[in-house]
Amino acid sequence: ELVRAGTLTWLFSGLRSDEIARLRVGCIRWHHEGTAITGDSDQVLARDAVCLLDVPTHKTGTAFTNPVDPILGQALDTWQTFRPSQPPLLDRRTGERVDPLFAVRARRVSSSYINNTIIPMLCRKAGVPAADVRGNITSHRARSTIASQLYNAKEPMTLFELQAWLGHRSPQSTQYYAKISPTTLARAYTDAGYFARNVRTIEVLIDRDAITTGAAANGEPWQYYDLGHGYCTYTFFEQCPHRMACARCDFYTPKASSKGQLLEAKNNLQRMLANIPLTDDERAAVDDGHTALDQLLERLVDVPTPTGATPREIGGRATPTLLPIVSVSHSNQG
Repeated sequence: ELVRAGTLTWLFSGLRSDEIARLRVGCIRWHHEGTAITGDSDQVLARDAVCLLDVPTHKTGTAFTNPVDPILGQALDTWQTFRPSQPPLLDRRTGERVDPLFAVRARRVSSSYINNTIIPMLCRKAGVPAADVRGNITSHRARSTIASQLYNAKEPMTLFELQAWLGHRSPQSTQYYAKISPTTLARAYTDAGYFARNVRTIEVLIDRDAITTGAAANGEPWQYYDLGHGYCTYTFFEQCPHRMACARCDFYTPKASSKGQLLEAKNNLQRMLANIPLTDDERAAVDDGHTALDQLLERLVDVPTPTGATPREIGGRATPTLLPIVSVSHSNQG
């Protein structure tokens, strides 16, 4: 029971080896709905039962109390029932006579017990080496691992909550443990919505016939950006300032026109996607709606189109084009 209790304390408490060695009898307390209960109460099994671990004064601060997994609390309660009666021993840090939790034959278990006994024994039983690419497996490995897991959980601890749980005096010490996992970083990147806000994906029709026959090399249109209401054949569409407010210059082909219908009737068309980064004005038009879009149209009225003419010279109101986000589905390849 001593080995089991020591192992679970190492794995689940997040304490330093010295703090584990200095835990005292009665360090586990149980609470249910704000009321203290005994460790053998049926309420311990309730989902909202809280197990608290009292940690004595340590190297960087005063005594503190941490919530821990009930599995650890039950293991320590079990060990206390099997623990032989021991005389009080001197706590070198506080100078008090106390009842150490981990003591046998009137001697306190050493702070090196985990490194020298528990970890080698567990590695032998599991058939794994006592070292890996990060070096020797030490008592500190569990502390850093559980801290990183708590920081990267689905509902993670904040840096200051983790600081209190680890018993650190300053958040600078906690930052060493608060390593962001690739999964958490990927989730944060996705939640930031950079591409959803700053990039739009537009469908492009590629006329394979125009390419293979050489017509594209002679200046004939070969790519058609789908604006919804028509097609733009300007090769550098992503650089056109009128892409979200098409001025219907000579590069524009309405879908309802005979040319647009002939294009859609072609068999040798390849459909592709192009990412279009948005400017600040375009993003405002997307986020803020018609008012921002009207302001964008006013600013572009005298800006030349790819043909050289301005929307004012072309005449007629520009056609707003809110570039869509085209979803791409990836099929599983067998």
